[in-house]
Amino acid sequence: MEAYSAANWGDFFVAEVGAAAALTGLIFVAVSINLTKVLQFPQLPRRAAESLIMLMATLFVAAAGLIPGQPRAVFGAEILLVALACWIFPMMLQRRDAHLPDTRPSWVVIRALTHQVAVLPLVVGGASIVAGAGGGLYWLVPGTLFSLSAGLINAWVLLVEIQR
Repeated sequence: MEAYSAANWGDFFVAEVGAAAALTGLIFVAVSINLTKVLQFPQLPRRAAESLIMLMATLFVAAAGLIPGQPRAVFGAEILLVALACWIFPMMLQRRDAHLPDTRPSWVVIRALTHQVAVLPLVVGGASIVAGAGGGLYWLVPGTLFSLSAGLINAWVLLVEIQR
């Protein structure tokens, strides 16, 4: 039952909490350092918000996994709730950016795909844990790793690429 019990996943969750917290801080620093530049591009504040949402999803999911003794269905429901919220809100931000005059369609598609690849495994994982079938916690691995990767890429954009 490794796939449905968080008991043996503590090290994974601790690592994910630390990585998500560090990258969340990096996004805040990146925006703070380059705030004037970020505000010059209407899509960048929403991209930063999207990054924070995805990283916070990883942080919340991993933190929930560290709560001792909670029932499997409750844990799965927590993941599902966080994942659904973190799926809906960035899509709303991306939809706004898609209608901006200078937005390249390829940028919108890449952001949307990155977001889907990161969040949908969390949705599936939460539902799977609630159901007790379908892979369970193993879905969290690609979801959290893709979320961290997206956060890292967006931190790079907000720190370095914005200066070009």
